[in-house]
Amino acid sequence: MASAPTATTYAIDGTLLEACSCNAPCPCWIGDDPDGGTCDAFIAYHIDRGQIRGIDVSGLSLVGVSQIPGNVLSGNWRAVFYMDDKATPDQRQAVLDVFTGQLGGAPADLAKLIGETVALYDVPIDHQVVDGKGTIRVGTKLYSEMAPYTDTQGRSTSLHDSVFSTIPGSPAFVSKASTHQVNIPEHGMTWEFSNRNAVQGSFHFEA
Repeated sequence: MASAPTATTYAIDGTLLEACSCNAPCPCWIGDDPDGGTCDAFIAYHIDRGQIRGIDVSGLSLVGVSQIPGNVLSGNWRAVFYMDDKATPDQRQAVLDVFTGQLGGAPADLAKLIGETVALYDVPIDHQVVDGKGTIRVGTKLYSEMAPYTDTQGRSTSLHDSVFSTIPGSPAFVSKASTHQVNIPEHGMTWEFSNRNAVQGSFHFEA
């Protein structure tokens, strides 16, 4: 007798925008120590379409702002999270369950690196990717603009099969953030960088 198909707890597709204090390209993605020994970063996910435990979460965003004290693979990240304030309570919990690793899959591997979640806030998030250029605004707390590097024919430079990835299973577009501003003084996270590392890409996560 054939076994019954395994039920899918969640399946989500969307885009990633990420920037950090490292020079471009970021050494963390190949497992080297960050430039300067530590890394200040944000990772922003926007779900274009998808469901989590049968709940439609299309159109929602989640952003994590992190202080990484050393090699990215050693963990002990300190993070503040921002959830899209458009989410209903059920949607909010579903998205958090995925990205805090409660439901397994690739996001659970990333969640293991976070040593301290300092706070979680519901805020307006504007996450856009237009003509290959990304912009992200998180209330009054974060703003960034970025664009990928390209080859002589205008094709985006991509990174595959790296030891570390925030979108495992998908190519990452090596980018530069012309602007990267974080203003969270209440949690000791205030910085501003120009023309430093950024990463863009699309993701498909399921479990």
